Amino acid sequence: MLTTHETWMRLALQLAEAAEGQTSPNPMVGAVVVKDGQIVGSGAHLKAGTPHAEVHALNMAGDDARGSTLYVTLEPCNHYGRTPPCTGRIIEAGVRRVVVGCVDPDEKVSGEGIKRLRESGIEVVEGILREECLRLNEAYFHHRKTKKPFVTLKMATTLDGKIAAYNGDSRWVTGRESRAHVHQIRKKSDAILVGVGTVLADDPQLTARIDGEPVRQPVRIVLDSRLRTPLDAQIVNTEDAPTWIFTTPRCDRSKVDRLIEKGVKVIVTQSEDRVDIDEVLVYLGQQGILSLIVEGGSQVNASFLRGGHVQKVMAYLAPKLLGGKDSKSAIAGDNPERMQEAVSLKHTEIRRFGEDFLLTGYISDEKPAQG
Repeated sequence: MLTTHETWMRLALQLAEAAEGQTSPNPMVGAVVVKDGQIVGSGAHLKAGTPHAEVHALNMAGDDARGSTLYVTLEPCNHYGRTPPCTGRIIEAGVRRVVVGCVDPDEKVSGEGIKRLRESGIEVVEGILREECLRLNEAYFHHRKTKKPFVTLKMATTLDGKIAAYNGDSRWVTGRESRAHVHQIRKKSDAILVGVGTVLADDPQLTARIDGEPVRQPVRIVLDSRLRTPLDAQIVNTEDAPTWIFTTPRCDRSKVDRLIEKGVKVIVTQSEDRVDIDEVLVYLGQQGILSLIVEGGSQVNASFLRGGHVQKVMAYLAPKLLGGKDSKSAIAGDNPERMQEAVSLKHTEIRRFGEDFLLTGYISDEKPAQG
């Protein structure tokens, strides 16, 4: 049974989650003001540059905020950014107690908000539903820690691990319900990445398409070492979302200019032969990309996975058996010699979409036990 603090924090989490996909590069935050066992104010951070959740909640509470308890999923900020510090607003409102889900890892905050509140005589309770609060903003926390985006490897396979027939045909591995859910996931992400092979084979749009709903489109990213992306490709000629292509100094320089004329951003990396994934991730992190979905083919998937660049896996499993030794598998790369070389997942969950299943898990740091 949830304690009183957990009950109100759960509500704050729900408020925060409702803004998923809208707040980047800021975190999702929810806040609830409680007085005499009643909610007198609530709010969520809705978009970067707009008031934070605490401010919305305190504005709603008005004079009732004095002597109240404020529940907030993330430590209140204590610095001037695009908005004033929330700690000042909390102190000014006369809040008696602040219950915090987790500490903000941003170097401009990181404990300073809690410190100022306590120095002002406000009681602060930390760590209520901490794991849930951390999971809510897993991309934000990862970015603040590593300066790189949180990478989710997304794949759709048959039960025998195939993503396409031997000739490249992949329409459709999964059903309509799964494909609709992919668009929901895309709209919550900052960027989607594929290799040029996917562009050549499928000519994808790589956008989030949801009927009747305006969508903040993710940045479309292509790894293309020789700049083979066709000038008539959909990602080049549709303005729905920005397109960034990473290439190498060995690319066709004249094609760079033509792509730029079409509005494509071309980034020439330092690596000579193939685009270096780590260099790409560092650049994306510098551009404020917090979350990245990799929807590549088997080679790109293998490069990300074996290179240790993946934090989360989303595998849509269709109840089909394709077979065929030349059918395309989800993960290519070098042949492992032992099962112990397999990458393991932890904290796995399974959901159902129509006849398909979605298995979600996080890359495990633990090594397999020796048999």
